[in-house]
Amino acid sequence: MKTIVWDVDDVLNDLTRLWLDAWRVAHPSCVAYKDLTRNPPDSALGIALEEYLESLDLFRQSRAYRDMPPVADVKEWFVLNGKKFRHAALTAAPLRAASASAWWTLTHFGEWIRAFHFVPSKRNGEMIVEYDRSKAEFLRRRGDVDLFVDDNAENVAGATQAGINALLFPRPWNGSKMAVPELLARVAAL
Repeated sequence: MKTIVWDVDDVLNDLTRLWLDAWRVAHPSCVAYKDLTRNPPDSALGIALEEYLESLDLFRQSRAYRDMPPVADVKEWFVLNGKKFRHAALTAAPLRAASASAWWTLTHFGEWIRAFHFVPSKRNGEMIVEYDRSKAEFLRRRGDVDLFVDDNAENVAGATQAGINALLFPRPWNGSKMAVPELLARVAAL
């Protein structure tokens, strides 16, 4: 049975869109989600990276994150195709938000996703033992991955360079020309 490793935020869920919706309440003139050209979007928002990360981390620990629905097309794909593959999650959440991400993932996808992994995102003031510097390092060490799905072009390129088949999940900031249903059809054809 083939193994698929899924990124969590902005693949299984719409974290950036929902975080930005909340941010726009206090900053109504900021950039629209569809116009994001990079993630993290700190420069598009005109704020320091640390301010963005702090706000995102607070959102990850909020009820809004816990109540966030899965991406409908992805959830439907799992209902129809999930049993055909083994699944794991791999995120780059900071240590302080990893448990919220694990809870969210297993609550919505635990019927299929049986392993949750994270490569901690660095945050100021956190001293964390570093096992893997990137998702690609983790995937290479894990060794049994048939496909990796992520919204970050750098992560997809790193996985590909490590010899792992990878797909770029379409988001405004990554330039993917593929629609979500097309990507999911490719995953199903694995």
